[in-house]
Amino acid sequence: MPLHFGHIALIRFAASQCDELIVSMTYKPSDPINGELRFFWIQEYFKHDPKIKLSISLDDFDQEPLPLEERMNLWAEFIRRKFPPIDSIFSSEEYGDLFAKELGVKHISFDLKRKLTPVSASKIRHEPFQYWPFIPNVVRPYYVKKICFYGPESTGKSTIAKQLAEIYDTEFVPEVAKEIISSNDFTVDDIIQIGHAQTGRVKEKSKTANKILFCDTDLITTEIYSKKYLGGVPEVLLELEKEIHYDLYFLFDIDVPWVADGLRDLEHQREVMLKIFEEELIKRNIPFIRVKGNWAERQGIIKREIDQLLKFN
Repeated sequence: MPLHFGHIALIRFAASQCDELIVSMTYKPSDPINGELRFFWIQEYFKHDPKIKLSISLDDFDQEPLPLEERMNLWAEFIRRKFPPIDSIFSSEEYGDLFAKELGVKHISFDLKRKLTPVSASKIRHEPFQYWPFIPNVVRPYYVKKICFYGPESTGKSTIAKQLAEIYDTEFVPEVAKEIISSNDFTVDDIIQIGHAQTGRVKEKSKTANKILFCDTDLITTEIYSKKYLGGVPEVLLELEKEIHYDLYFLFDIDVPWVADGLRDLEHQREVMLKIFEEELIKRNIPFIRVKGNWAERQGIIKREIDQLLKFN
């Protein structure tokens, strides 16, 4: 775990050598990556190859403290119990010969020294961005770091999100509300539509983002404006908020000129709104980095944090 191009090369090699290939994926509830999600990645990647038969099983048979030979015996028993008779085992592992011997079949080894695809799943788990080229597109959204630009209106969030997306060659998510409403005379149905659309756009852009995804707003913001203009927050917004986890929050201060855009009408409540935005993060125990100063200073604060994030992931 996770699926990477080393696994894919092995599977493609094996598929080229046989009439039917079984890819057996096992998982434990304690795995660092959810088993169902891992299996989904494999299904998506190989969905157009009928020769490749995919199988998922709970690993309730392996006993890691045992000597390797005894463990391979347990694995062989699992294979016999789970699948019809097989002719060969394909692997990129040192234990492949012993495993095949326990099954009484041929072992065909592939790229044992990882020369063709110099990567491992453990390396990706520890430093995904350092091994980004080895991660297939279907898996990449799992590792994309979502960055939330958060705070009152007219503080530069939209402009800087777009600028940084260009600098880091990635995607940004705009404030989708501006595509749905043209004034602040909106309804509960409108705000719910905005909540669904904003959440959907983040998920959509995560699929094509390059390591980092800059988001102009979040559902907490939608809830704040719902309470401000409608007097309450629909329950569905609170549920939608749980669907997206942001890895870093930047709280934009109000120390820049207020600029009208047709929707903004809280020029004289900027300090009050800033306090509300900050309190909502504190209430949720969400850490944040304050962004203030002129435009260059704001961008500099954010870039320093993003560069650190990219360096250590």
